[in-house]
Amino acid sequence: MIGKNFVTVTKSDDGDWESVHKSCSAIIESHVASGETIVADAGPAAEAESPASADSPVVRKIREILDNEIRPAVAMDGGDITFEKFEDGVVYLYMQGSCSGCPSSTMTLKMGIENRLREAIPEVQEVVSV
Repeated sequence: MIGKNFVTVTKSDDGDWESVHKSCSAIIESHVASGETIVADAGPAAEAESPASADSPVVRKIREILDNEIRPAVAMDGGDITFEKFEDGVVYLYMQGSCSGCPSSTMTLKMGIENRLREAIPEVQEVVSV
């Protein structure tokens, strides 16, 4: 998975992390140095996001908290969370990378993200993963 400031690599059970690290690092460094496009298709989460200028004040505040507080912390664990929509008091998020299969992701979503957003934004009633 490629995030804004990180890359998450998943290996098979029989893989060796040292070999994977060396190979992946060399490939990534070479590609970045080439100046070629890194990602041609932004994927469903990016397509779902509307331009910031069209967002309501509530959506702008949700995005601000996600981008400045939550996403950097989640990225340190190899995951990413992107905003899908806010509708009828519910925030819909995509859990990606290590977050998508992590047993703790539900706890992170409900106890961490939902509590933080509800604390800052009274209109938020619930946060769910899409």
